[in-house]
Amino acid sequence: MTEKQTFCITGSGNKPMLADLRIPAHGAPLLVFIHGFKGFKDWGHFNAIAAELCNHGIAVLKFNFSHNGTTPDAPVDFADLEAFGRNTFTFEQDDLQAVIDYCFAAKWKTKVDLEHLVLLGHSRGGGATILQAAADKRVSKVITWAGVADYEPRVNPPELKQWKSTGVMYQRNARTGQEMPLYFTLHSDFYANRLRLDIPAALKALTQPLLIVHGTADTSVLPAEAQAIKRINTGAELVFIEGADHTFGGKHPFADNTLPDHTLQAIEKTAAFIRSGL
Repeated sequence: MTEKQTFCITGSGNKPMLADLRIPAHGAPLLVFIHGFKGFKDWGHFNAIAAELCNHGIAVLKFNFSHNGTTPDAPVDFADLEAFGRNTFTFEQDDLQAVIDYCFAAKWKTKVDLEHLVLLGHSRGGGATILQAAADKRVSKVITWAGVADYEPRVNPPELKQWKSTGVMYQRNARTGQEMPLYFTLHSDFYANRLRLDIPAALKALTQPLLIVHGTADTSVLPAEAQAIKRINTGAELVFIEGADHTFGGKHPFADNTLPDHTLQAIEKTAAFIRSGL
């Protein structure tokens, strides 16, 4: 029987990060799920994915980054656009470090197998996953779903000169209609912490097994990025899911009773990768 808990973890700027944990049984390996840009832990089918992974005997912890724009009182809304705009890659790495530290200190840590702590990052969260694993040997395995290969192109958009001049640019959220700010601190923080945030260098330094899952029809993070990750980390396992988009068929809100076939394929590959060698 799956046990579920919800709690907050203190993140960057002392902001609370809402988290939830599903535990299928004592001794289960623990997977920490990291959402991407304009994402949150309860987006679309993420809860259904966590439940299905639990059916495979894997405990799953999901959390919201401290500056992802949601709040504990509004976990599926971008209620704090100022925090969203002030987010940085460094904040996200500090947040992920805090989550892992919390796992090892938590009262429930005896219920999961922390010798088999796995990170799974979706989209931009894949970059955070790779960076953290290269620096933290408590992580035993690494998985990216539609993961990015490098942050640098993402802080150098065509509007770079104007962004630097005004200090802010806006991205329209097609789902909510909100104009979401991105302050130039995202760019300046990246270069101030270039060594820490160098995904290609982290891939070269990575010693843990790496699984790359990507859809061939992904137009948000192109399949070429999965191939770039594989070129750098030649020992990684690369799985392309034919016809899958950036979210493997998921959408928000998600009201279907069954997971999309592309998501189920990603879960099967993920569960097999985690369970191998246990």
